[in-house]
Amino acid sequence: MPRRGVSSLLIALFERLIPDKYLKRYELFLYSSGINFLATEYLVMSFLVGVIAGLLVTILLGGIYGLAGFTIAFVAVAFLYPYWRISKRMEEMERNLPDAFFYLASSLRAGISFSEALEELTTAKFGALTEEFRKTVAEIKKGRPTIDALRAFAIRNRKSQVVYRSIMIIIEALERGAPLSDVLVSVGNDVREILRIKQERKASTGMQAMFFIITSGFVGPLILGIVTRVMESMSGPGTGVYLPVDDMTNVLFVFVVLQAIVSGLGIGVIREGSYSAGVKYAVLLVAMGSLVFKGASLMGLGF
Repeated sequence: MPRRGVSSLLIALFERLIPDKYLKRYELFLYSSGINFLATEYLVMSFLVGVIAGLLVTILLGGIYGLAGFTIAFVAVAFLYPYWRISKRMEEMERNLPDAFFYLASSLRAGISFSEALEELTTAKFGALTEEFRKTVAEIKKGRPTIDALRAFAIRNRKSQVVYRSIMIIIEALERGAPLSDVLVSVGNDVREILRIKQERKASTGMQAMFFIITSGFVGPLILGIVTRVMESMSGPGTGVYLPVDDMTNVLFVFVVLQAIVSGLGIGVIREGSYSAGVKYAVLLVAMGSLVFKGASLMGLGF
């Protein structure tokens, strides 16, 4: 008789609730990040982590904080952690891509074929990029056309526009019979220039990002936390004023979270030109702002 534990029941529930097309997309997302779980298994694990985090926060801080703790933990495990792994992998691949192209070009100029040059590349040390070329060479050895194997390489790494477009240019050069060694050198130089521009953009926007982090992650939550203590000291029989301190505290907490999310997305746009890149900053600011706000409201800094 098959075992029907809590996890298996949750897996069956997730399979019923989530359409197959979204589960397949999520599995591709996990595959790209190098996480060896089925989509439903990883979602159930993320859900359980969120439940545990929510219960702990509820015990320590209260109901609304528990819901926020569950949401943050679930999103962090289910989406942000795989996204972080993909981002790190893509950054490593982009960094090594020019050297890999120069390596290929030098091999072609030595007189060997493109397939042989790709096979030589699998012995070089280019990190995650070498692993991708190994997959491509393995597909070619199994009989898949070189262009189709390279196109699969590009599609697997579509999260990085630099890698995707570079490989598609190589495919176009192969299809048109262009001098491949010259194309590889040109694309490698272009990729290196793009990476240099990205680094300059991050360096030039460091002060703006720091301003968002300080204001949304520390100063703003600290001031609002002090405000809650001031309201509490003003409310009571001694003053004859009764303020809805708990409700106002919850409202201010929600404001801190929303401000952190907006600021995090803004940092992503400023530094990397993408809202999706700002999700990691938003999560960091939400966690930082929540801790500062709660700490200020408990330490009695307003007295």
